Amino acid sequence: MASNMPKFLRFNVLPLGLVMVVCGLMGVPSAQARDGFSMELGHGNHTEMVAVSLTREWSQPIYEFESLSIGGYWDLGASFWNPHSNDGGNHQVADIAFTPVFRLTQKVRSHFAPFAEAAVGASVMSTHNVWRGHNMSSNFQFADHVAAGVSFGQKLEWDVAARLQHFSNGGIRNPNPGINFFELRLDYHF
Repeated sequence: MASNMPKFLRFNVLPLGLVMVVCGLMGVPSAQARDGFSMELGHGNHTEMVAVSLTREWSQPIYEFESLSIGGYWDLGASFWNPHSNDGGNHQVADIAFTPVFRLTQKVRSHFAPFAEAAVGASVMSTHNVWRGHNMSSNFQFADHVAAGVSFGQKLEWDVAARLQHFSNGGIRNPNPGINFFELRLDYHF
């Protein structure tokens, strides 16, 4: 029966299980955590990318300095890649990722708060052959990023950030060319 299933729907059991666990965790109520929604646009390595994510803030910072704190959020996202390499053989890619994101921000914030973040997550791609000559060897990829941005609004409900994101399989399989994106991201927290 699985062989009749479209290739995009054939996930390994582990990544599908991970997505189910994450969805369950995102539904766990917390008095201080906020949920959110984000949209991203990105470009890199002959590829355009658009993404959407659901987020849940961690209820407590994991470390506090005198004027700064390190907190974070869980990010469950889906992205769609449209490669346009002159080498041809371009394949549209869909990606599902789960990422714990660490965020450094000011402890005392008004209606404007700059932040920096870093993350390493796991992702599953619909195909690892992005374009002719760019085979990422595995549908499983690590998705890491660094970002700088600002939170704003009456309750700091909006975030705008510039991100550098890298996907690669971490050398699990060869070749491992990876792919890099420069992204602009907009978040709304509710």
